[in-house]
Amino acid sequence: MATSSVPESESDSSCVGSDYAEIIVLRHGETAWNADGRIQGHLDVELNDAGRQQAAVVGDRLSKEPKISVVYSSDLARAYETAQIIAARCGGIKVVTDVDLRERHLGDLQGLVFRDTAKLNPKAHRAFVSRETCQEIPKSTPWRNIMEFPAHDS
Repeated sequence: MATSSVPESESDSSCVGSDYAEIIVLRHGETAWNADGRIQGHLDVELNDAGRQQAAVVGDRLSKEPKISVVYSSDLARAYETAQIIAARCGGIKVVTDVDLRERHLGDLQGLVFRDTAKLNPKAHRAFVSRETCQEIPKSTPWRNIMEFPAHDS
């Protein structure tokens, strides 16, 4: 994720003050597990070559934005490497890591190939594909914890 500050004169919006932060949210580049359809969650999987190339393309695009000032990332390798590549392409700006930026812990589904989850763990699969937040994946981060996550200073 990258942030930038854009003066009002350069903004299309007249209802925003001159001092504001623009937040650009990005997902990490591809991993071998993404390519296989394997669920990662909190498991630490590195980028593959395609993911590194994706990060470089995004970094090149963002390097044309003059106000990118910092990149925030989870501490997982795939996110951190994506952030490092982007930051390097944007002039070596700072990367700040925070464990709270990790994606959801997906409990019993982590490490499984998605197409096999219905057969291997039907309850977890139903919860994963459900839009009902009351259905929980066994051993995962509960939705209520995610939705009630308090803001804090790092």
